[in-house]
Amino acid sequence: DPFSETRGAIKVTGSTQPRTYEKMYREIMLGGGHVNEDMQQFLENDGKVLRFFAIMDDVSTPQFERRPFVILFFLADDTVEVRELYPLNCGRDNFPIFFRKGKMPIGNYRVDGPQSQPRKKSEYVHGHDFAVGMNVTLLGNFSFYIYDADDFTRRYFREELGADLAPKINVELPERAVPRAPTPPYGGYGSWDDSMASVTHLIPKAPKKDLNKLYHHNGKILRYKAKFTNPKPEDVDRIFVISLNLADDTLSIHEPPQRNLGIVTGRFLEKGVHMNQLSGRLIEPRDLVPGSVVSIYNHEFEILDMDEYTAKMYEDPNTRKCEWDLEAVLQKLREGMRQQYPLVRDIFRRFDHDRDGVMTVAEFQRALEKFGFMLSREEVLQIMRHFDSREDGQVSYNEFCDALLDEDFTTGMLKSKSRLDAYHDGSYAERAAVRTAERQETLEVRNAVRAIGECLYKRQNVFARLCKEFGHITHEATVTSQQIQHAFRQIGQWFELEDVQRCVLFLNPGADLERIPYLEFLKAVQTSFHDVAVHR
Repeated sequence: DPFSETRGAIKVTGSTQPRTYEKMYREIMLGGGHVNEDMQQFLENDGKVLRFFAIMDDVSTPQFERRPFVILFFLADDTVEVRELYPLNCGRDNFPIFFRKGKMPIGNYRVDGPQSQPRKKSEYVHGHDFAVGMNVTLLGNFSFYIYDADDFTRRYFREELGADLAPKINVELPERAVPRAPTPPYGGYGSWDDSMASVTHLIPKAPKKDLNKLYHHNGKILRYKAKFTNPKPEDVDRIFVISLNLADDTLSIHEPPQRNLGIVTGRFLEKGVHMNQLSGRLIEPRDLVPGSVVSIYNHEFEILDMDEYTAKMYEDPNTRKCEWDLEAVLQKLREGMRQQYPLVRDIFRRFDHDRDGVMTVAEFQRALEKFGFMLSREEVLQIMRHFDSREDGQVSYNEFCDALLDEDFTTGMLKSKSRLDAYHDGSYAERAAVRTAERQETLEVRNAVRAIGECLYKRQNVFARLCKEFGHITHEATVTSQQIQHAFRQIGQWFELEDVQRCVLFLNPGADLERIPYLEFLKAVQTSFHDVAVHR
Protein backbone atom coordinates (compact mmCIF):
# COMPACT_ATOMS: atom_id res chain seq x y z
CA ASP A 1 0.00 0.00 0.00
CA PRO A 2 1.13 3.69 -0.24
CA PHE A 3 2.09 3.76 3.45
CA SER A 4 4.51 0.85 3.05
CA GLU A 5 6.05 2.42 -0.04
CA THR A 6 6.60 5.68 1.84
CA ARG A 7 8.20 3.83 4.80
CA GLY A 8 10.49 1.94 2.42
CA ALA A 9 11.56 5.15 0.66
CA ILE A 10 12.48 6.73 4.00
CA LYS A 11 14.86 3.84 4.79
CA VAL A 12 16.84 4.42 1.53
CA THR A 13 20.04 6.29 2.55
CA GLY A 14 21.28 7.18 -0.95
CA SER A 15 20.06 10.17 -2.96
CA THR A 16 17.65 9.40 -5.74
CA GLN A 17 19.16 12.24 -7.84
CA PRO A 18 22.87 12.47 -8.69
CA ARG A 19 24.86 15.19 -6.95
CA THR A 20 25.37 18.07 -9.38
CA TYR A 21 27.12 21.43 -9.24
CA GLU A 22 23.76 23.17 -9.07
CA LYS A 23 22.69 21.07 -6.07
CA MET A 24 25.96 21.81 -4.27
CA TYR A 25 25.47 25.51 -4.96
CA ARG A 26 21.91 25.46 -3.61
CA GLU A 27 22.98 23.64 -0.44
CA ILE A 28 25.75 26.09 0.28
CA MET A 29 23.48 29.08 -0.35
CA LEU A 30 20.99 27.66 2.17
CA GLY A 31 23.73 27.24 4.77
CA GLY A 32 24.22 23.51 4.39
CA GLY A 33 26.57 21.34 2.40
CA HIS A 34 30.12 20.35 3.23
CA VAL A 35 31.46 23.82 3.95
CA ASN A 36 34.50 22.74 6.03
CA GLU A 37 35.22 19.57 4.15
CA ASP A 38 38.90 20.40 3.39
CA MET A 39 39.55 22.70 6.34
CA GLN A 40 42.12 20.38 7.93
CA GLN A 41 44.10 20.19 4.70
CA PHE A 42 44.07 23.98 4.44
CA LEU A 43 45.26 24.48 8.02
CA GLU A 44 48.13 22.03 7.62
CA ASN A 45 49.36 23.11 4.17
CA ASP A 46 48.55 26.81 3.92
CA GLY A 47 51.41 28.59 2.11
CA LYS A 48 53.11 25.38 0.97
CA VAL A 49 53.63 25.34 -2.76
CA LEU A 50 55.38 22.77 -4.93
CA ARG A 51 57.36 24.55 -7.63
CA PHE A 52 58.47 22.74 -10.79
CA PHE A 53 60.43 24.28 -13.66
CA ALA A 54 59.45 23.07 -17.11
CA ILE A 55 59.87 23.87 -20.78
CA MET A 56 57.58 23.59 -23.79
CA ASP A 57 58.95 23.23 -27.31
CA ASP A 58 56.72 25.46 -29.38
CA VAL A 59 56.70 24.31 -33.01
CA SER A 60 53.63 26.33 -33.99
CA THR A 61 55.69 29.48 -34.54
CA PRO A 62 57.60 30.07 -37.80
CA GLN A 63 60.86 29.68 -35.86
CA PHE A 64 61.36 26.95 -33.27
CA GLU A 65 61.17 28.29 -29.73
CA ARG A 66 61.77 26.72 -26.33
CA ARG A 67 59.54 28.46 -23.81
CA PRO A 68 60.27 28.21 -20.04
CA PHE A 69 57.41 27.74 -17.56
CA VAL A 70 56.85 27.33 -13.82
CA ILE A 71 54.21 24.85 -12.63
CA LEU A 72 52.91 25.71 -9.15
CA PHE A 73 50.89 23.16 -7.15
CA PHE A 74 49.24 24.56 -3.99
CA LEU A 75 49.01 21.87 -1.31
CA ALA A 76 46.33 23.80 0.63
CA ASP A 77 43.56 23.25 -1.92
CA ASP A 78 45.13 21.02 -4.66
CA THR A 79 45.04 23.81 -7.25
CA VAL A 80 47.49 24.35 -10.08
CA GLU A 81 48.88 27.51 -11.66
CA VAL A 82 51.12 27.63 -14.73
CA ARG A 83 53.22 30.75 -15.28
CA GLU A 84 55.49 31.53 -18.22
CA LEU A 85 58.98 32.92 -17.66
CA TYR A 86 59.70 35.48 -20.33
CA PRO A 87 63.37 35.74 -21.29
CA LEU A 88 64.85 39.16 -21.88
CA ASN A 89 63.89 40.66 -25.26
CA CYS A 90 61.76 37.63 -26.19
CA GLY A 91 59.24 39.81 -28.06
CA ARG A 92 56.16 38.46 -26.25
CA ASP A 93 53.61 40.49 -24.31
CA ASN A 94 54.21 40.38 -20.57
CA PHE A 95 51.21 38.27 -19.51
CA PRO A 96 52.85 35.49 -17.48
CA ILE A 97 49.69 33.63 -16.38
CA PHE A 98 49.36 30.68 -18.75
CA PHE A 99 46.75 28.88 -16.60
CA ARG A 100 45.04 30.74 -13.79
CA LYS A 101 45.04 29.18 -10.35
CA GLY A 102 42.43 26.45 -10.15
CA LYS A 103 41.89 22.71 -10.25
CA MET A 104 43.18 21.24 -13.48
CA PRO A 105 41.41 18.11 -14.79
CA ILE A 106 43.36 15.24 -16.27
CA GLY A 107 43.00 14.74 -20.01
CA ASN A 108 41.14 17.01 -22.37
CA TYR A 109 39.86 20.21 -20.83
CA ARG A 110 36.10 20.68 -20.96
CA VAL A 111 33.67 23.13 -19.47
CA ASP A 112 31.17 21.63 -17.00
CA GLY A 113 27.60 22.91 -16.83
CA PRO A 114 25.27 23.24 -13.81
CA GLN A 115 23.84 19.74 -14.28
CA SER A 116 27.24 18.03 -14.63
CA GLN A 117 28.27 15.66 -11.90
CA PRO A 118 31.22 16.81 -9.78
CA ARG A 119 34.50 15.10 -10.53
CA LYS A 120 36.44 12.97 -8.11
CA LYS A 121 39.80 14.04 -6.71
CA SER A 122 41.51 11.33 -8.75
CA GLU A 123 40.32 13.04 -11.94
CA TYR A 124 42.36 16.19 -11.23
CA VAL A 125 46.09 16.81 -11.66
CA HIS A 126 48.06 16.36 -8.42
CA GLY A 127 51.55 17.59 -7.63
CA HIS A 128 52.62 14.21 -6.21
CA ASP A 129 52.48 12.78 -9.74
CA PHE A 130 55.20 15.11 -11.04
CA ALA A 131 58.91 14.27 -11.18
CA VAL A 132 62.07 15.79 -12.61
CA GLY A 133 62.78 14.44 -16.11
CA MET A 134 59.10 13.70 -16.76
CA ASN A 135 56.98 14.65 -19.78
CA VAL A 136 53.48 15.74 -18.74
CA THR A 137 50.54 16.72 -20.93
CA LEU A 138 48.32 19.38 -19.39
CA LEU A 139 45.15 21.01 -20.65
CA GLY A 140 44.72 18.41 -23.34
CA ASN A 141 47.45 19.16 -25.87
CA PHE A 142 50.23 21.13 -24.13
CA SER A 143 53.30 18.98 -23.49
CA PHE A 144 55.69 20.13 -20.74
CA TYR A 145 59.08 18.67 -19.83
CA ILE A 146 59.98 19.12 -16.13
CA TYR A 147 63.72 19.68 -15.72
CA ASP A 148 64.07 21.07 -12.16
CA ALA A 149 62.33 21.84 -8.87
CA ASP A 150 63.04 24.28 -6.06
CA ASP A 151 64.60 23.40 -2.70
CA PHE A 152 61.29 23.24 -0.79
CA THR A 153 59.80 20.84 -3.34
CA ARG A 154 62.82 18.54 -3.14
CA ARG A 155 62.72 18.61 0.66
CA TYR A 156 58.96 17.93 0.68
CA PHE A 157 59.31 14.89 -1.61
CA ARG A 158 62.19 13.57 0.48
CA GLU A 159 60.59 14.06 3.92
CA GLU A 160 56.88 13.57 3.21
CA LEU A 161 56.83 11.11 0.31
CA GLY A 162 60.16 9.35 0.87
CA ALA A 163 61.35 9.90 -2.70
CA ASP A 164 64.28 11.98 -3.96
CA LEU A 165 63.82 14.01 -7.10
CA ALA A 166 66.40 13.72 -9.86
CA PRO A 167 69.03 16.49 -10.18
CA LYS A 168 68.56 19.43 -12.49
CA ILE A 169 68.69 18.65 -16.21
CA ASN A 170 70.35 21.11 -18.58
CA VAL A 171 67.84 22.08 -21.28
CA GLU A 172 69.55 25.19 -22.66
CA LEU A 173 69.78 25.34 -26.41
CA PRO A 174 73.14 26.14 -28.02
CA GLU A 175 73.63 29.67 -29.17
CA ARG A 176 72.21 30.18 -32.62
CA ALA A 177 74.92 31.22 -35.09
CA VAL A 178 73.85 34.30 -36.98
CA PRO A 179 74.94 34.02 -40.64
CA ARG A 180 77.14 36.88 -41.76
CA ALA A 181 78.21 37.69 -45.26
CA PRO A 182 81.97 37.46 -45.83
CA THR A 183 83.89 40.71 -45.88
CA PRO A 184 84.85 41.63 -49.44
CA PRO A 185 88.57 41.97 -50.12
CA TYR A 186 90.26 45.34 -49.86
CA GLY A 187 90.37 46.98 -53.29
CA GLY A 188 93.31 49.25 -52.58
CA TYR A 189 91.45 52.52 -53.19
CA GLY A 190 91.33 54.90 -50.28
CA SER A 191 92.21 53.83 -46.76
CA TRP A 192 91.25 50.53 -45.15
CA ASP A 193 88.96 52.21 -42.58
CA ASP A 194 87.06 54.10 -45.27
CA SER A 195 86.47 50.93 -47.27
CA MET A 196 85.26 49.05 -44.16
CA ALA A 197 82.86 51.89 -43.35
CA SER A 198 81.14 51.20 -46.67
CA VAL A 199 80.80 47.52 -45.67
CA THR A 200 79.52 47.95 -42.11
CA HIS A 201 77.19 50.92 -42.68
CA LEU A 202 74.54 51.62 -45.26
CA ILE A 203 75.50 55.29 -45.09
CA PRO A 204 79.29 55.37 -44.59
CA LYS A 205 80.52 57.23 -41.54
CA ALA A 206 83.89 58.72 -40.84
CA PRO A 207 86.13 56.09 -39.18
CA LYS A 208 86.75 56.58 -35.47
CA LYS A 209 90.29 56.71 -34.17
CA ASP A 210 91.40 54.41 -31.39
CA LEU A 211 92.38 57.10 -28.87
CA ASN A 212 93.55 54.56 -26.33
CA LYS A 213 95.92 53.02 -28.86
CA LEU A 214 97.11 56.45 -29.98
CA TYR A 215 97.83 57.41 -26.39
CA HIS A 216 99.77 54.30 -25.33
CA HIS A 217 101.72 53.83 -28.61
CA ASN A 218 102.47 57.45 -29.39
CA GLY A 219 105.94 57.74 -30.90
CA LYS A 220 106.53 53.96 -31.15
CA ILE A 221 107.91 53.28 -34.64
CA LEU A 222 109.36 49.92 -35.67
CA ARG A 223 112.04 50.03 -38.37
CA TYR A 224 113.14 47.14 -40.58
CA LYS A 225 115.80 46.69 -43.27
CA ALA A 226 114.52 45.01 -46.45
CA LYS A 227 115.30 44.28 -50.09
CA PHE A 228 113.42 43.01 -53.15
CA THR A 229 112.79 39.26 -53.17
CA ASN A 230 113.20 38.74 -56.94
CA PRO A 231 114.99 41.88 -58.07
CA LYS A 232 115.93 42.91 -61.57
CA PRO A 233 119.67 43.17 -62.27
CA GLU A 234 119.64 46.93 -61.68
CA ASP A 235 117.73 46.54 -58.37
CA VAL A 236 120.00 43.99 -56.70
CA ASP A 237 121.83 46.54 -54.53
CA ARG A 238 118.79 48.55 -53.49
CA ILE A 239 118.07 48.63 -49.72
CA PHE A 240 114.83 49.85 -48.12
CA VAL A 241 113.80 50.93 -44.62
CA ILE A 242 110.25 49.93 -43.69
CA SER A 243 108.77 51.99 -40.83
CA LEU A 244 105.62 50.73 -39.02
CA ASN A 245 103.86 53.18 -36.71
CA LEU A 246 102.12 51.29 -33.89
CA ALA A 247 99.86 54.22 -32.97
CA ASP A 248 97.77 54.12 -36.16
CA ASP A 249 99.12 51.03 -38.03
CA THR A 250 100.49 53.18 -40.82
CA LEU A 251 103.49 52.06 -42.87
CA SER A 252 105.99 53.90 -45.01
CA ILE A 253 108.98 52.75 -47.07
CA HIS A 254 112.09 54.87 -47.50
CA GLU A 255 115.14 54.17 -49.65
CA PRO A 256 118.33 55.60 -48.13
CA PRO A 257 120.90 57.16 -50.49
CA GLN A 258 123.85 55.05 -51.74
CA ARG A 259 126.97 56.09 -53.61
CA ASN A 260 127.02 55.34 -57.36
CA LEU A 261 123.63 53.59 -57.24
CA GLY A 262 122.27 55.34 -60.30
CA ILE A 263 118.71 55.51 -58.91
CA VAL A 264 116.99 58.50 -57.33
CA THR A 265 116.47 57.50 -53.69
CA GLY A 266 114.08 58.90 -51.09
CA ARG A 267 110.46 58.13 -50.43
CA PHE A 268 109.41 54.82 -52.01
CA LEU A 269 105.91 54.51 -50.44
CA GLU A 270 104.14 57.30 -48.62
CA LYS A 271 102.79 56.83 -45.12
CA GLY A 272 99.41 55.09 -45.01
CA VAL A 273 97.51 51.94 -44.03
CA HIS A 274 98.55 49.22 -46.46
CA MET A 275 97.68 45.56 -46.88
CA ASN A 276 99.91 42.53 -47.11
CA GLN A 277 98.83 40.87 -50.37
CA LEU A 278 100.21 37.50 -49.27
CA SER A 279 98.01 37.24 -46.16
CA GLY A 280 95.10 39.48 -47.21
CA ARG A 281 95.29 41.41 -43.91
CA LEU A 282 96.73 44.70 -42.81
CA ILE A 283 100.44 44.61 -42.16
CA GLU A 284 101.20 43.71 -38.54
CA PRO A 285 104.49 43.48 -36.60
CA ARG A 286 104.41 39.69 -36.80
CA ASP A 287 104.52 39.92 -40.64
CA LEU A 288 107.83 41.81 -40.52
CA VAL A 289 110.00 39.34 -38.62
CA PRO A 290 113.50 39.02 -40.20
CA GLY A 291 113.39 36.31 -42.86
CA SER A 292 109.73 36.80 -43.75
CA VAL A 293 108.37 38.13 -47.04
CA VAL A 294 105.64 40.76 -47.49
CA SER A 295 103.97 41.91 -50.68
CA ILE A 296 102.87 45.55 -51.00
CA TYR A 297 101.38 46.76 -54.28
CA ASN A 298 102.88 43.82 -56.20
CA HIS A 299 106.34 44.46 -54.75
CA GLU A 300 107.71 41.64 -52.61
CA PHE A 301 110.15 42.58 -49.87
CA GLU A 302 112.34 40.25 -47.82
CA ILE A 303 112.97 41.47 -44.27
CA LEU A 304 116.70 41.40 -43.51
CA ASP A 305 117.12 43.01 -40.10
CA MET A 306 115.60 45.37 -37.53
CA ASP A 307 116.99 48.12 -35.33
CA GLU A 308 117.78 47.76 -31.63
CA TYR A 309 114.59 49.41 -30.38
CA THR A 310 112.41 47.15 -32.55
CA ALA A 311 114.21 44.07 -31.20
CA LYS A 312 113.49 45.25 -27.64
CA MET A 313 109.84 45.80 -28.54
CA TYR A 314 109.56 42.18 -29.69
CA GLU A 315 111.08 41.00 -26.41
CA ASP A 316 108.97 43.30 -24.22
CA PRO A 317 106.02 45.19 -25.82
CA ASN A 318 105.96 47.61 -22.85
CA THR A 319 109.51 48.76 -23.33
CA ARG A 320 110.25 52.51 -23.50
CA LYS A 321 112.59 54.56 -25.58
CA CYS A 322 114.21 56.23 -22.60
CA GLU A 323 114.74 55.72 -18.89
CA TRP A 324 113.09 58.26 -16.64
CA ASP A 325 114.88 60.18 -13.91
CA LEU A 326 112.35 59.63 -11.15
CA GLU A 327 113.61 62.58 -9.09
CA ALA A 328 113.12 64.90 -12.06
CA VAL A 329 109.71 63.33 -12.73
CA LEU A 330 108.71 64.01 -9.12
CA GLN A 331 109.76 67.66 -9.31
CA LYS A 332 108.02 68.18 -12.67
CA LEU A 333 104.86 66.48 -11.37
CA ARG A 334 104.81 68.70 -8.29
CA GLU A 335 105.39 71.86 -10.33
CA GLY A 336 102.87 70.86 -13.01
CA MET A 337 100.14 70.26 -10.44
CA ARG A 338 100.79 73.63 -8.82
CA GLN A 339 100.56 75.49 -12.13
CA GLN A 340 97.48 73.72 -13.42
CA TYR A 341 95.25 74.12 -10.36
CA PRO A 342 95.30 76.93 -7.79
CA LEU A 343 94.03 74.75 -4.93
CA VAL A 344 95.40 71.41 -3.77
CA ARG A 345 91.84 70.30 -3.10
CA ASP A 346 91.01 70.64 -6.81
CA ILE A 347 94.11 68.65 -7.76
CA PHE A 348 93.21 65.81 -5.43
CA ARG A 349 89.58 65.71 -6.57
CA ARG A 350 90.73 65.67 -10.19
CA PHE A 351 92.57 62.38 -9.78
CA ASP A 352 90.42 60.74 -7.07
CA HIS A 353 87.91 59.26 -9.52
CA ASP A 354 85.79 57.24 -7.08
CA ARG A 355 85.63 60.10 -4.52
CA ASP A 356 86.62 57.88 -1.61
CA GLY A 357 89.21 60.29 -0.16
CA VAL A 358 92.31 58.26 -1.10
CA MET A 359 94.35 57.63 -4.26
CA THR A 360 95.16 54.03 -5.17
CA VAL A 361 97.94 52.80 -7.47
CA ALA A 362 95.73 52.90 -10.57
CA GLU A 363 94.59 56.46 -9.85
CA PHE A 364 98.12 57.62 -9.13
CA GLN A 365 99.39 56.04 -12.38
CA ARG A 366 96.56 57.73 -14.27
CA ALA A 367 97.63 61.07 -12.77
CA LEU A 368 101.20 60.54 -13.99
CA GLU A 369 99.94 59.65 -17.46
CA LYS A 370 97.90 62.86 -17.55
CA PHE A 371 101.18 64.79 -17.30
CA GLY A 372 102.85 62.65 -19.98
CA PHE A 373 104.91 60.29 -17.80
CA MET A 374 104.52 56.74 -19.10
CA LEU A 375 106.12 54.86 -16.21
CA SER A 376 106.17 51.20 -15.29
CA ARG A 377 104.29 49.95 -12.27
CA GLU A 378 107.49 49.64 -10.20
CA GLU A 379 108.42 53.26 -10.92
CA VAL A 380 104.89 54.42 -10.10
CA LEU A 381 105.09 52.63 -6.75
CA GLN A 382 108.43 54.34 -5.98
CA ILE A 383 106.95 57.81 -6.54
CA MET A 384 103.75 56.89 -4.74
CA ARG A 385 105.72 55.67 -1.71
CA HIS A 386 107.25 59.16 -1.51
CA PHE A 387 103.74 60.64 -1.17
CA ASP A 388 102.52 57.89 1.19
CA SER A 389 104.15 58.81 4.48
CA ARG A 390 102.26 56.12 6.44
CA GLU A 391 103.11 53.47 3.81
CA ASP A 392 99.69 51.85 4.00
CA GLY A 393 99.37 51.38 0.23
CA GLN A 394 97.26 54.47 -0.53
CA VAL A 395 97.67 58.25 -0.51
CA SER A 396 95.24 60.22 1.62
CA TYR A 397 94.43 63.90 1.19
CA ASN A 398 96.62 64.99 4.13
CA GLU A 399 99.59 62.99 2.81
CA PHE A 400 99.08 64.49 -0.63
CA CYS A 401 99.13 68.02 0.80
CA ASP A 402 102.27 67.32 2.85
CA ALA A 403 104.16 66.06 -0.21
CA LEU A 404 102.94 68.78 -2.57
CA LEU A 405 103.01 71.95 -0.46
CA ASP A 406 105.93 73.63 1.22
CA GLU A 407 105.90 74.13 4.98
CA ASP A 408 104.49 77.41 6.26
CA PHE A 409 107.07 77.65 9.04
CA THR A 410 110.52 76.08 9.00
CA THR A 411 113.20 75.96 11.67
CA GLY A 412 116.09 76.13 9.21
CA MET A 413 117.06 78.23 6.21
CA LEU A 414 116.29 77.01 2.66
CA LYS A 415 114.66 73.82 3.80
CA SER A 416 113.66 71.61 0.86
CA LYS A 417 111.60 68.49 0.39
CA SER A 418 113.17 65.12 1.04
CA ARG A 419 114.59 63.36 -1.99
CA LEU A 420 112.99 60.35 -3.63
CA ASP A 421 114.13 56.88 -2.54
CA ALA A 422 114.58 55.20 -5.91
CA TYR A 423 114.33 51.54 -4.98
CA HIS A 424 111.59 48.94 -5.36
CA ASP A 425 109.91 47.77 -2.15
CA GLY A 426 108.09 44.46 -2.65
CA SER A 427 106.15 44.65 0.62
CA TYR A 428 104.84 48.11 -0.25
CA ALA A 429 103.67 46.81 -3.65
CA GLU A 430 101.70 44.06 -1.87
CA ARG A 431 100.09 46.57 0.51
CA ALA A 432 99.16 48.80 -2.41
CA ALA A 433 97.57 45.84 -4.25
CA VAL A 434 95.57 44.92 -1.14
CA ARG A 435 94.32 48.50 -0.76
CA THR A 436 93.34 48.63 -4.42
CA ALA A 437 91.34 45.40 -4.07
CA GLU A 438 89.63 46.72 -0.93
CA ARG A 439 88.66 49.97 -2.62
CA GLN A 440 87.34 48.10 -5.64
CA GLU A 441 85.21 45.85 -3.44
CA THR A 442 83.94 48.89 -1.52
CA LEU A 443 82.92 50.49 -4.80
CA GLU A 444 81.13 47.29 -5.88
CA VAL A 445 79.23 47.11 -2.57
CA ARG A 446 78.19 50.75 -2.81
CA ASN A 447 76.96 50.36 -6.39
CA ALA A 448 75.04 47.17 -5.54
CA VAL A 449 73.28 48.69 -2.50
CA ARG A 450 72.54 51.84 -4.45
CA ALA A 451 71.06 49.99 -7.44
CA ILE A 452 68.83 47.71 -5.33
CA GLY A 453 67.81 50.67 -3.17
CA GLU A 454 66.74 52.69 -6.23
CA CYS A 455 64.64 49.76 -7.42
CA LEU A 456 62.78 49.50 -4.10
CA TYR A 457 62.63 53.18 -3.16
CA LYS A 458 61.82 54.88 -6.46
CA ARG A 459 59.49 52.33 -8.06
CA GLN A 460 55.92 51.95 -6.89
CA ASN A 461 54.48 48.61 -5.75
CA VAL A 462 57.87 46.87 -5.99
CA PHE A 463 57.78 46.02 -2.27
CA ALA A 464 54.35 44.35 -2.58
CA ARG A 465 55.29 42.55 -5.79
CA LEU A 466 58.45 41.15 -4.20
CA CYS A 467 56.50 39.94 -1.16
CA LYS A 468 54.06 38.22 -3.50
CA GLU A 469 56.92 36.55 -5.38
CA PHE A 470 58.47 35.36 -2.12
CA GLY A 471 55.08 33.96 -1.15
CA HIS A 472 55.02 31.95 -4.36
CA ILE A 473 58.56 30.72 -3.79
CA THR A 474 58.28 29.57 -0.17
CA HIS A 475 55.91 29.51 2.77
CA GLU A 476 58.67 30.32 5.24
CA ALA A 477 59.73 33.77 6.41
CA THR A 478 63.30 33.29 5.18
CA VAL A 479 64.74 32.93 1.67
CA THR A 480 68.15 32.36 0.11
CA SER A 481 70.18 34.85 -1.88
CA GLN A 482 69.42 32.89 -5.06
CA GLN A 483 65.69 33.19 -4.37
CA ILE A 484 66.04 36.95 -3.85
CA GLN A 485 67.77 37.22 -7.23
CA HIS A 486 65.03 35.11 -8.83
CA ALA A 487 62.26 37.26 -7.29
CA PHE A 488 63.85 40.42 -8.69
CA ARG A 489 64.10 38.81 -12.13
CA GLN A 490 60.43 37.86 -11.97
CA ILE A 491 59.48 41.53 -11.71
CA GLY A 492 61.90 42.52 -14.49
CA GLN A 493 64.90 43.69 -12.42
CA TRP A 494 68.16 41.88 -13.18
CA PHE A 495 70.88 41.83 -10.52
CA GLU A 496 73.92 39.61 -10.29
CA LEU A 497 74.03 37.10 -7.44
CA GLU A 498 77.22 38.68 -6.08
CA ASP A 499 75.51 42.09 -5.92
CA VAL A 500 72.56 40.63 -4.00
CA GLN A 501 74.93 38.98 -1.52
CA ARG A 502 76.92 42.22 -1.14
CA CYS A 503 73.71 44.13 -0.34
CA VAL A 504 72.59 41.55 2.23
CA LEU A 505 75.96 41.50 4.01
CA PHE A 506 76.18 45.30 3.95
CA LEU A 507 72.79 45.74 5.63
CA ASN A 508 73.22 42.79 8.00
CA PRO A 509 76.87 41.81 8.54
CA GLY A 510 77.25 38.18 9.51
CA ALA A 511 73.88 37.18 8.02
CA ASP A 512 73.30 33.63 6.80
CA LEU A 513 72.92 33.82 3.02
CA GLU A 514 70.80 30.65 3.08
CA ARG A 515 68.26 32.00 5.60
CA ILE A 516 67.53 35.69 5.01
CA PRO A 517 64.37 37.23 6.55
CA TYR A 518 63.04 38.88 3.42
CA LEU A 519 60.70 41.36 5.14
CA GLU A 520 63.51 42.75 7.30
CA PHE A 521 65.81 42.82 4.27
CA LEU A 522 63.37 44.80 2.10
CA LYS A 523 62.65 47.27 4.92
CA ALA A 524 66.37 47.76 5.56
CA VAL A 525 66.99 48.48 1.87
CA GLN A 526 64.31 51.16 1.84
CA THR A 527 65.37 52.85 5.09
CA SER A 528 69.08 52.91 4.18
CA PHE A 529 68.63 54.30 0.67
CA HIS A 530 69.64 57.88 1.56
CA ASP A 531 72.51 56.69 3.76
CA VAL A 532 74.42 55.32 0.74
CA ALA A 533 75.59 58.19 -1.43
CA VAL A 534 76.69 57.82 -5.02
CA HIS A 535 80.04 59.48 -4.19
CA ARG A 536 81.57 59.89 -0.77
